[in-house]
Amino acid sequence: MPSRRRAFFVLALLLALAALSLAVALAAGSIPVTLSDLFTALFGGSPTGETSLAVEVIRGLRLPRALGAFACGGLLALAGALMQVLLRNPLADPYVLGISGGAAVGALLAMLLGLALWFINLAAFGGAFAAMLLVFGLAHGDNSWTRTRLLLTGVIVASGCGAAVALMLSIAPETQLRGMLFWLMGDAGQISEARPALAVLALSLALALPFARELNVLARGDRLAQTLGVPVAQVKRGVYFLAALATATAVTTAGSIGFIGLIVPHLVRLWLLRQGWGNDQRLLLPATALVGGSLLLLADTLARTVIAPQQLPVGVLTALIGVPVFLYLLSREKTT
Repeated sequence: MPSRRRAFFVLALLLALAALSLAVALAAGSIPVTLSDLFTALFGGSPTGETSLAVEVIRGLRLPRALGAFACGGLLALAGALMQVLLRNPLADPYVLGISGGAAVGALLAMLLGLALWFINLAAFGGAFAAMLLVFGLAHGDNSWTRTRLLLTGVIVASGCGAAVALMLSIAPETQLRGMLFWLMGDAGQISEARPALAVLALSLALALPFARELNVLARGDRLAQTLGVPVAQVKRGVYFLAALATATAVTTAGSIGFIGLIVPHLVRLWLLRQGWGNDQRLLLPATALVGGSLLLLADTLARTVIAPQQLPVGVLTALIGVPVFLYLLSREKTT
C-alpha cells in the first residue's frame, strides 16, 4: 500500500499532467495563442477591456471541447477500472456489456429521423441505459448473477446492437452517412457543453472512492470478500451501475471511443505494481481517471491539428495507439 504522502505526490503529478494537457489543447490550432490569451480566457479580465479573437476562440470552441474530451477520457478509464474489478479480468473493457451499442442504436436512429442534436444526445443516453437494464435483467433473471453470465449476456446484446447499427447505416441517405460514421468512430468536435460530463465524472469518483477498500477485497474473489464481511451482491450492483453510468455519459457526449477504458486502467495498474504499491483502488481509481482524461485530451488535440483544417475522428487515433499497446500487454500477460 502506498503511503499517504506518496499517494498525494502521485495524484499531484497527474493533476499537473492534466493541466499541461489542457494548456496544450487550448494553445494548439491555426490561430496563434499567447500565454496572455490563455490567462485571459481562463480567468477573465483584460488590460484593455477588450477580448482578442484568440480569447474568443478559446472560450467558445477549444475550452468546451477540451474539458469535454478530458471528462470523457476520465469516465471511460474509470469505467474500465471498475469493470476490471467487477469481472476480475485485467483486460475487461467498459463497452463489453453492450452499453456503447445501445447508445449507438439510439443516436443513429435519431440521426436517421433528422432530429435535433439535443434529442440525439437524449436518444443515445436512453439507448445506453436501455441496454444496461436489458443486460442486467437478463443476467440476473433467475437470481444466479455471475460474471460469466453477465459477460455472455453483454456480448449477445452488443452483437444485436451491432446488427441494428449496420442496418441503419445501410439504409441511411448519403447526406447523413458521414455524420453517423463520425459519431460511431468518436468525435469530440460535437461537444458544446462539458459540464454534465464533468459532473458525472466527479459524482462517479465520489461514489466509488468510499468503497475502495471493499473493491480491493472483491478483486481477490467473492468468497474471500464474503468471509471478510463485504456485501458482495450490493457492491457488485453498485459497481455495475457506476460503470454503466460513466460509459453511457461518455458515449453520449463524444460517441464511441475505444481502447481508453481498456488500456489506461491496465497500464496504471502495472505501474503501481511495479512501484510496489499493489492493486490499491484508493489510488488506482483517481489516477486512472486523470490519466484517461489527459490521454484522450492529447489524442483529440492531435486529431484536430494533424491534417488541419480537416479533422480526424478521435476514436481512430485512440485505436491506432491502443492496438499496439494491447498486443504488447497480451504478450506480457504471463508475467503480469
